[in-house]
Amino acid sequence: MRVKGDDSGTIDTKDSQIRQALGRSRGGLTTKLHLITEGRGLPMALHVTGGNVVDCTAFEAVMATLRISRPTGGRPRTRPDILLGDKGYSSRSIRTYLRRRGIKAVIPERRDQLANRARRGNQGGRSYAFDADIYKQRNLVERCFGKLKQWRAIATRFDKLASRYLAGATIASLMLWLRHAKLSDRP
Repeated sequence: MRVKGDDSGTIDTKDSQIRQALGRSRGGLTTKLHLITEGRGLPMALHVTGGNVVDCTAFEAVMATLRISRPTGGRPRTRPDILLGDKGYSSRSIRTYLRRRGIKAVIPERRDQLANRARRGNQGGRSYAFDADIYKQRNLVERCFGKLKQWRAIATRFDKLASRYLAGATIASLMLWLRHAKLSDRP
């Protein structure tokens, strides 16, 4: 659907929703913040999508923003050693992407995937390796979301454009990093 703009141009409402990262979900128009954290639970990569976007479709966009600086300098790493994800990231394409890049995936399988594998019998293939002990560390991501949501502008989105909302989330992330550095400097 196209709407006539006031400056002799036309505005595509679909493009506008993408630019604003708004999507209709059960709670109305919402926004999702996709996040990659490091081992201490500090944010490293952020990505914003509309609330109706499925997690697994934004996976490669989040991975594209990941940059891990090297202590000796040089080109930053773009591959973590291990990636922990919830069941929303359990898909064949994500597992193939991670395997191709040499990243160990610790993602539990969804119930429907397990049922399909059991239904197919020998043709279903073997189940994916899953390390429950490593998966216990995934709560760091949820705690990071909780820390970011302490900023009211992140918890309740007031910004119209997604770029401004992402900038606010980036500033909040930087504040978390600075707070962690300040606490680690104490004797």
